[in-house]
Amino acid sequence: MLKSSALAVPLAVALACAPAEREPAADAAPIEIANVGLATPESMLHDPSGDVYLVSNINGVPSDQDDNGFISRIGPDGAVLTLKWIDGATEPVTLHAPKGLAIKGDTLYVADIDVVRLFDRSTGAPLGERAVPGATFLNDVAVGPDGTVYVTDTGIRITAEGMQETGTDAVYRLTADGAVAVAQGADLGHPNGIVVDTIGIVVVSFGSGAVYRIDPATGARTDLPAPPQGGLDGVVALSDGSFLVSSWTGSRIYRLAAAGATAVGDSVASPADIGFDAGRGRVLIPVFNENKVLIRSVQVAGDSGR
Repeated sequence: MLKSSALAVPLAVALACAPAEREPAADAAPIEIANVGLATPESMLHDPSGDVYLVSNINGVPSDQDDNGFISRIGPDGAVLTLKWIDGATEPVTLHAPKGLAIKGDTLYVADIDVVRLFDRSTGAPLGERAVPGATFLNDVAVGPDGTVYVTDTGIRITAEGMQETGTDAVYRLTADGAVAVAQGADLGHPNGIVVDTIGIVVVSFGSGAVYRIDPATGARTDLPAPPQGGLDGVVALSDGSFLVSSWTGSRIYRLAAAGATAVGDSVASPADIGFDAGRGRVLIPVFNENKVLIRSVQVAGDSGR
């Protein structure tokens, strides 16, 4: 349905992935935050304004509309500042199974099954929602350089009976009038993580293990080299042009750079939607099946944050 385009891509996406090699150990010791009440953590995000790490907690089955999801605030030292900062169990908040997080201005955007919910970045107060009709598994959210908000629909439904394909795979652009599909179809391979730059939308897929770029204006797709293992969940862009990608199949965080694909740190089971603290050079890893999060240093030459 979508055709590959010949548009120019930066070094980071023109790379040829070599066999995975272990990245040299980073200087700082990793931080593990466990046994603190996190419940099915799915996404992490660094809010540089408050210098705080946000963690979305599904707290149950990822497709259940049970209104018990919550978002935690964690300090850079690993201390839990507020376990249930935004809490679906409280009266003014609706939050079922929060996944991807993104910030635009003073607003926090949260993917929640078939709705993107909006909250005040500083207080956590609810600011409304953007419904995405027909969506079944809204997953990751990203904001482009021009302020446009995008969200992926992985095209699945996960219940207590297991995973079902729904055929709703898509990447949407959120507008004042609703959601507009930039790309749709099974060939998207269950799109999961997303990051947007001046060239286009980079997507990693959970089902096919593919990495590709989508032109937001035309929907044209350019396939990019992928990590050696699939089940891809989160993706972040680094200032040196490389990407960090989490892989469930590989139980790894991979770094995609000109030299190839490199495993960052030790193996980690069920690494979900990763975040990045550019100022400290840290990758933030929610460990989906173990109710914990990990913070690891990543060596990025010349990384000044972004």
